[in-house]
Amino acid sequence: MRVEPRAARWLPRLREIAGRLEEPPPLIVEGKLTRMIGLTLEAVGCQAAIGDRCVVVNGNGDRLDAEVVGFSGESLFLMPTGTPRGLAPNARVVPVGGAGDVAVGEALLGRVLDGAGAPLDGRGPILTPHRRPLYGAPINPLERSAIRDPLDVGVRSINALFTIGRGQRLGLFAPSGVGKSVLLGMMTRFTEADVIVVGLIGERGREVKEFIEDILGEEGLSRAVVVATPADTPPLMRMHGAAMATSIAEYFRDQGQHVLLLMDSLTRYAQAHREIALTIGEPPATRGFPPSVFARLPVLVERAGTGINGRGSITALYTVLTEADDANDPVADTARAILDGHILLSRKLADRGLYPAVDVESSISRTMTHVVAQPHIDLAKQFRHYHSLYEQNQDLFNVGAYQAGSNPELDRAVELRPFLNAFLRQDRTEPVGFEASVTALQRIFPPR
Repeated sequence: MRVEPRAARWLPRLREIAGRLEEPPPLIVEGKLTRMIGLTLEAVGCQAAIGDRCVVVNGNGDRLDAEVVGFSGESLFLMPTGTPRGLAPNARVVPVGGAGDVAVGEALLGRVLDGAGAPLDGRGPILTPHRRPLYGAPINPLERSAIRDPLDVGVRSINALFTIGRGQRLGLFAPSGVGKSVLLGMMTRFTEADVIVVGLIGERGREVKEFIEDILGEEGLSRAVVVATPADTPPLMRMHGAAMATSIAEYFRDQGQHVLLLMDSLTRYAQAHREIALTIGEPPATRGFPPSVFARLPVLVERAGTGINGRGSITALYTVLTEADDANDPVADTARAILDGHILLSRKLADRGLYPAVDVESSISRTMTHVVAQPHIDLAKQFRHYHSLYEQNQDLFNVGAYQAGSNPELDRAVELRPFLNAFLRQDRTEPVGFEASVTALQRIFPPR
């Protein structure tokens, strides 16, 4: 039978493919540990790609999981996921496969996990057949549904003045000691969501149990998944914890559910990546942060948001710690640029005893104009106008230099001051719904 010329050109390629299918799988080549600097391990004699997992086997049989984070020439740089105590030179390094994945499914609800997906709550293994990559693929922005629905978070000042849209990514910027955890807890308990995913990244270990028992409670935990990687865990596990919480949220979003993702904090995630980058030799750029840190932050944040064609959503709230009360530190400045809005908590307001200490002048929701009606927007503008006017002239009032009647707008700001402060103040146990928040705003500025 005569073979057509076009088909003949394909025969060598087909024989090549068939030959590869008959070839045995490549042998795993073990390497050895040659050096350890800080938390970075250097191995030679083996080959693996960035993100691949390796097992380091010591002479006494102890095993330590590690991940490839860099390479130079014949050397691989590994970051351990556990404590490297007891490692010795020439320990065996065995590549064991590709980048990790995470178990997902309904079985995770009510559970507390570490950065490796192992349960911390002592309730046995998590049995679920579903798994997702730790670092999922981004969604085409043109396939995402627009943010059009307001989300009730139960906090009057945020509902009325900085309305959050379902699927929005919001930053909670705060220095230490101004009520960040309290506000986060209020939003966790009061927000309307099908599933809550909490990532406690790099925070104090005692806060994990406090958050679960005092903030979530049994009812909240029943619809929540908590991923906890405290400050004493290796930096790679802190990064994995943030990625794992996001992957779990993505799974529930793809099931058509509305997810609230809380990550405390984005700053600790950036600091964990800084530790890894500096130890493998990346030069620091801004305040000790290497450039790759600022490339990693949007990759993590962009995974949240609305789903494809309205199928589920992830409303993400990231806390950002402003070091030394500086709202313009590199991580805060980058987060402000890539998020859909930010709520800034003020130490000055907290010192006055006004909680939640939301700084009205410095906070913004970039989706508010798309999710509420124009009359609501006009009322919020009036509130911010008179609040800002009083704050800017407060020194005049304090020293008695202002004469009543000399400026009608300032007279109005002084008249409204008690009502504005009462509106901003809210008890931590008192939820205020979206409609009630708007009604309270209307009472301050009735139609004339």
